[in-house]
Amino acid sequence: MTEVIKSVSHKLAHRLGIRDTKLTVEGVSIFLLWLFTISSLIGIGLGYTEWFISKTPINLLLGFLLVILNVPFTRKYSKAIFVFFFIFGMVLEIAGVIRGDIFGTYYYGENLGFKVFGVPLMIGIYWAVLTTVTSQISRLFFKNIFTIALTGASLMVGLDFFMEQMAHVFDFWHFTGNIAPFQNYVTWFIAAFVLHLLAVKCIPKGGARFSTHLYLNQVAFFIVTFAILKLW
Repeated sequence: MTEVIKSVSHKLAHRLGIRDTKLTVEGVSIFLLWLFTISSLIGIGLGYTEWFISKTPINLLLGFLLVILNVPFTRKYSKAIFVFFFIFGMVLEIAGVIRGDIFGTYYYGENLGFKVFGVPLMIGIYWAVLTTVTSQISRLFFKNIFTIALTGASLMVGLDFFMEQMAHVFDFWHFTGNIAPFQNYVTWFIAAFVLHLLAVKCIPKGGARFSTHLYLNQVAFFIVTFAILKLW
């Protein structure tokens, strides 16, 4: 996928006479993000919710590949820490599902793909992706590591709040009574704060524009689907 995007970007750059292909790689990446999301929203609006939501793993995988392409994982431990974010997210979620007292009592549905001990692999990837992009966004505004970590963790919890409103509708995950308890957000914030401290140290600053689009893309998706399926 990344090679396809690079190829398309090089061709666009050549035709437009642009020598700096980084701009076109970013541009094509942002275009793909919104193309997939807007197409899904149109499909859901037309009543094809089940078909489009069942393709969620593809959309999440695209986001993962585009993050790898647009964020500079150039420090010594950058790639390793990204993998650690994935493992951390998986272990925490598996413990959460099994114990029922970390995030609350919940289980995962069938629309996020292959599971390990009841937790979709895409959830671990999502932890890594969200930590990376919210760290890049936070570093646009702040330099202090703790302020960056607080802001990044807040952004992750904010997105989680919007996701929680539709998660049970899309069969992503289900809390008791389909309402996420307050401890879910507290756990998210604490875990995200710790990961952001590592992100600042291990992943270089870069790709903030793409990261902002990815974050807003996700927020827009859950807000618009809430409006379509619950308010209209």
